[in-house]
Amino acid sequence: MKWLEDALAKARPLFEGGGRFRAFKPLFDAMENFMLSPSTPTARAPHIRDPLDVKRYMSMVIIGLLPCLLASFYFFGWRMLAMIVVSYAAGGAVEVAFAVLRKEEINEGFLVTGLLFPLILPPALPLWMVGVGVAFGVLVGKELFGGTGRNLFNPALVGRCFLALGYPKAMSSDWISPVLAWPGRLGEYATDTVTSATPLAAAKNGEWARLGDLLLGNVSGSAGETSALAALVGGVVLVAVGVANWRTVVAMLIGFIALTAGVFGGSVNIVVWHCLAGGLLFGAFFMATDPVTSPMTNGGKWIYGLLIGVVTALIRNFTGYVEGVMFAILLGNIFAPVLDEIFIAVHVRRLNREG
Repeated sequence: MKWLEDALAKARPLFEGGGRFRAFKPLFDAMENFMLSPSTPTARAPHIRDPLDVKRYMSMVIIGLLPCLLASFYFFGWRMLAMIVVSYAAGGAVEVAFAVLRKEEINEGFLVTGLLFPLILPPALPLWMVGVGVAFGVLVGKELFGGTGRNLFNPALVGRCFLALGYPKAMSSDWISPVLAWPGRLGEYATDTVTSATPLAAAKNGEWARLGDLLLGNVSGSAGETSALAALVGGVVLVAVGVANWRTVVAMLIGFIALTAGVFGGSVNIVVWHCLAGGLLFGAFFMATDPVTSPMTNGGKWIYGLLIGVVTALIRNFTGYVEGVMFAILLGNIFAPVLDEIFIAVHVRRLNREG
């Protein structure tokens, strides 16, 4: 990579000071930092190695998403590639525009958001909706709050919520049956392939999908959420490396299972079925554990996870929506700062009492 380092060093004067392309310095810095080095290297000793800087954090999340990504390609065809490209292009354009306007560096955070967003969408969604949704999510969910690290809500979920409210038919009724997806096209799916209801929607009418199909992903649903096994494998990796906090995941599942068991009289089979159906596991491992929008305190993580799990079960069983994970996590995002404030205040009070 020495040749690349030399080439970037020669090009740098064009993006600094009075250089011809100085307006695009944030884009140049982002490219250099992503490919070669951290954005803030230390010049002298002591050199402290952070085990989880932003770049490594994003890399581990992308690795954790690989099982879900591969499953989405397998079940829904090559059009997933087009959705990912559109997501990165539209959302990245918003990210770059704000970095240039603020004269700040481009953060690697969008690498995860741009990949997460297509995975929580219906595979048949028109590509222009993918672009509009991710642009809205990045703009309203992140940039208006000040950018990466300052956002209150998960940007991917903000974009999905916008599409769910603005285009409810496309987001709730046009689902692809996996057996009809191949050979998938990069453009729109043919009308005759939009045939299936999701397992949760079918269950409302008494049609229960097989547990094996839910586990492997041979069902209709959002592109990256249909395979419970893929979500479990990737999620366990994130928990094992410390990227996803296990307290949030466990608390969310406890809250969901407790209420679901109460609704269905403790039936183990139905509770397991509901845990595997929809986006519960994907949301628990990849969305609720977002370190920016979830609590920092351990006590806050427990309450936050319980709240999301309970609200998900309430929405699924007592409202017209068949899936409640998205709204539950966004509600949890609202309470996250308050939960941290409460637990920090309690801890400080205890320290003062002991002192």
